Amino acid sequence: MRSALLSLSRENSQLCSRHQAISFRSKGANGRKNHVTGVSQQKCRTTAFRMTGGKLIMTSGDSERISRQSKIAAASGWIGSALEYYDFFIYATAASLVFPQVFFPSQNPTVAIVASLATYGVGYVARPIGAFVLGHYGDTHGRKSVLVLCLFLMGCSTVLVGLLPTYQHIGIWAPVLLVALRLMQGFAVAGEISGASSMVLEHAPFGRRGFFASFALQGVQTGQILAAAVFLPIAAYMPKEDFNAWGWRIPFLLSFLVLIVAYLIRREVEESPAFAKESQQGAVPRAPVVQAFKTSWADMLRVIFMALMNTIPVVATIFGAAYAVQPAYGIGFKPDVYLWIPVLGNIAAVLVIPLVGNLSDKIGRRPPMIAGALGSGLLAFAYLYAISIKNVPMAIALSILMWGIVYQGYNAVFPSFYPELFQTRYRVSAMAIAQNIGTMITALLPALFATVAPPGSSDVWFTVGAIAFAVTMISAIATYSARETYRVAANDLGNPNAAPIEKQDYDRQRAASLAGVAPA
Repeated sequence: MRSALLSLSRENSQLCSRHQAISFRSKGANGRKNHVTGVSQQKCRTTAFRMTGGKLIMTSGDSERISRQSKIAAASGWIGSALEYYDFFIYATAASLVFPQVFFPSQNPTVAIVASLATYGVGYVARPIGAFVLGHYGDTHGRKSVLVLCLFLMGCSTVLVGLLPTYQHIGIWAPVLLVALRLMQGFAVAGEISGASSMVLEHAPFGRRGFFASFALQGVQTGQILAAAVFLPIAAYMPKEDFNAWGWRIPFLLSFLVLIVAYLIRREVEESPAFAKESQQGAVPRAPVVQAFKTSWADMLRVIFMALMNTIPVVATIFGAAYAVQPAYGIGFKPDVYLWIPVLGNIAAVLVIPLVGNLSDKIGRRPPMIAGALGSGLLAFAYLYAISIKNVPMAIALSILMWGIVYQGYNAVFPSFYPELFQTRYRVSAMAIAQNIGTMITALLPALFATVAPPGSSDVWFTVGAIAFAVTMISAIATYSARETYRVAANDLGNPNAAPIEKQDYDRQRAASLAGVAPA
């Protein structure tokens, strides 16, 4: 009985103090009441447990505080990711719809398109650099600190893009400054998902890591919805001349308001229990990046290959937009019509993500990730073909199926799977570096697609679809080669030799966690 109490205390009391005061009473073999208590070194309520039907039930306000912190952590991950990826993807939308005209004027439309999409890729090139710096910061100064830093770096760079003069006003300095701000965006976003995923994961209740961590990615999809939704009325109702002159700036400037809201929420979350424990024990490493490469280089390599799945949103939103909208390709989708494709796809994703995250807590991380990779890779052919035949309803339907539903098998699960592969002391660094190297590679794909399948070439849909499917196959193979983590205890994450909790025990403890109790 005492071991059950101590196990529960380790999982749930770290938020309160170094030595959480707990109180437990039960009848021993002699019929007397046994009382176990620990003394708190900080101000903290005593956490009491009572026996009901053979189960320990947490009865004090600390259970509510722990539950509240889990939810605040998830909300913080959600709103921060929403803002940062709203910022990141309004740039992606503008790069497809308007930047070729206002920042990269050229007599050759193909050159302008490739140049504009290349600046989108520049943001991803900066991400590995940001991953090294911000990953180190998150593992040495805390998850909360790095997330607040990422928030302000991204917000400020986005607002400055909205204030940037165009090529017509300052010539070559316009694209130079645009690239510099895009580099800052890429640097900032490098620490967001790894920091938010680690924060939420380390706050999550037993058996619910997949569900809670998925909210960081639900925030990403929400940010993309906002990015497209803000552009929709502007593109639909504003004259093209006004849109190209100043209307495109509005979404960039609006991010300032979201930045303030995100900061107010993010500052309320406490540092993650796992990092707080390491800090209290003096176990915070000086060089987490070095430890990551020494200890987990194989899993980092796997994450790089798994992260190549970013190919699917690149196909759906970046190349797909240029292919459908830019006059040089001759498809002729109206920008306001095409913008509905990412909106509807992401609305579906927002609904599906927590369901898949919860499913991964039941059946494991790898099955939905592999199915999502292969399924969405195959659907890329059909989606691009629908654009090529100028069938708007079919393109929208396939976008929802490919990106909004099937792809989420991967997208909803990697925020829990990636950090679970690494130990606490270098978790943010390892995930940030590996994931951002993978996404950097995929960010070069739009320019590659526009080069190997330029305007005027035949079978654009098949060429790009074949490349996308090949990449998703690599991701699926990498996922299959990784070890399953969903039943590994929190303290054993990152240990390749750790034995998972037996399925029957895991299901029992997970059911107890869902009910707010712990098995006796």
